Amino acid sequence: MKEVMAFIRANKVNITKETLANGGFPAFTCRKCLGRGKKGINSLALDAIIAAGQLPQNEVGEHLTEATRLIAKRVITLIVNDEDVEKVVKLLITANQTGNPGDGKIFVLPIYDSYKVRSGEQTADAY
Repeated sequence: MKEVMAFIRANKVNITKETLANGGFPAFTCRKCLGRGKKGINSLALDAIIAAGQLPQNEVGEHLTEATRLIAKRVITLIVNDEDVEKVVKLLITANQTGNPGDGKIFVLPIYDSYKVRSGEQTADAY
């Protein structure tokens, strides 16, 4: 089993939910978070863009100001069988790709064990 963790734009949750459900993965967890990418822009250049009133009001403008603020994002997590990882990743990319900075990141992590809280029994069926 694997955990697929995707950091996505807040406005992409509904399309992601629909895409995953239609792809056969209706069960997932979604949490609010704040974050930013590691790339920034020279603060002098940003000040000049803002002063000129040329900061775009879209994903590009969001990226330009990213170095100075945290951006609202969502974290989607799913536990899937190893053979389903590639399909889930493709679905997440399809639902969230805009071609602009800030589209998100996807991480795949191994799941070693899972347990049912109700019974304490170890199970391979964590999802």
